[in-house]
Amino acid sequence: MRDPHEIIERPLLTEKTNAQAGLNKYHFRVRLDANKFEIAQAIQTIYAHQGVKVLSVNTMRVKGKKRRALVRGGKPGYSPTWKKAIVTTDRPLTLFEGV
Repeated sequence: MRDPHEIIERPLLTEKTNAQAGLNKYHFRVRLDANKFEIAQAIQTIYAHQGVKVLSVNTMRVKGKKRRALVRGGKPGYSPTWKKAIVTTDRPLTLFEGV
């Protein structure tokens, strides 16, 4: 198994994700090649000190957006495609302590 910190890139923090945190649903940016089983194992490993258990994992690929051409020749660029995981846990997580 890969290192859990390689699979989970970072938590996603927006108003919508903070509202869903009350339902024990947490959003993370993950590697494109990560599957649901690896994501669940990584979350349980990273937050093992909190005794968290993953109930479900939903994933989606977020397509890269077209960006303004900053290169010579005028060809438009794209932001990278990435993968989002919505993880439902049995208890609340503390993503940032003391913030």
